[in-house]
Amino acid sequence: MTKFAFSAPNLAPPVGPYSPAVAATGFVFISGQIGVDVDGNVVGDGAAEQAVAAMDNLRALVLNTGLSMVDVVKTTIFLTDIADFAVVNEVYASYFQPPFPARSTVQVAALPKGVKVEIEAIAMRGS
Repeated sequence: MTKFAFSAPNLAPPVGPYSPAVAATGFVFISGQIGVDVDGNVVGDGAAEQAVAAMDNLRALVLNTGLSMVDVVKTTIFLTDIADFAVVNEVYASYFQPPFPARSTVQVAALPKGVKVEIEAIAMRGS
């Protein structure tokens, strides 16, 4: 198996020893994206603002691998407060069209940099 790591212009560097995206055997695995700017500063105080920034970062990685958002087949959303589900869901929906990716959404105790939202994805070439 051959795998390739990807990043994207205007993304903050990873906060740990991982690749922002890895392509392997027809799939692209996008590491969890949070709402930070290119300097790694958290964008906004609310879940909606952070979800927009996280989705923009995720989309930048998807596009930089040569795919588009229609190629995303699975996502996972991590929220520090499940009460933010509706507002994050509204933001999320604006980045996709039917058929929507399969998705899980879970509440977690904490996320990096104290953000409220993290979103990861799996895309497939030729989907």
